[in-house]
Amino acid sequence: MSKISYNGEIREATSEEQAIIDANEKAWSDDEANRKLIAIKQTRLDFLKETDWWVLRGNMTEAQSTYRQNLRNIPQDYSETDYDDLLARDEQGNLTHTVWSKP
Repeated sequence: MSKISYNGEIREATSEEQAIIDANEKAWSDDEANRKLIAIKQTRLDFLKETDWWVLRGNMTEAQSTYRQNLRNIPQDYSETDYDDLLARDEQGNLTHTVWSKP
């Protein structure tokens, strides 16, 4: 049983309250892949924004073009099993997956 706070007092949850708590925790857990995908898409957008000037400059290299295309292809090129790898970071907080490495 979980403990809950009600009117400033901490008490054991009733069986009905525990069922709600368990359902909420399950819903949170079941949505983990979606939360990771949202983080991946935001990271991808940040990297694309950082390199928009390449496009505006008008003379992108083949490597730069391929890099940006690989970023745009992330949702369809990777499955849920790859999400942890895509979000992995080193000790300094840098993303470690090769898809994020700029040419």
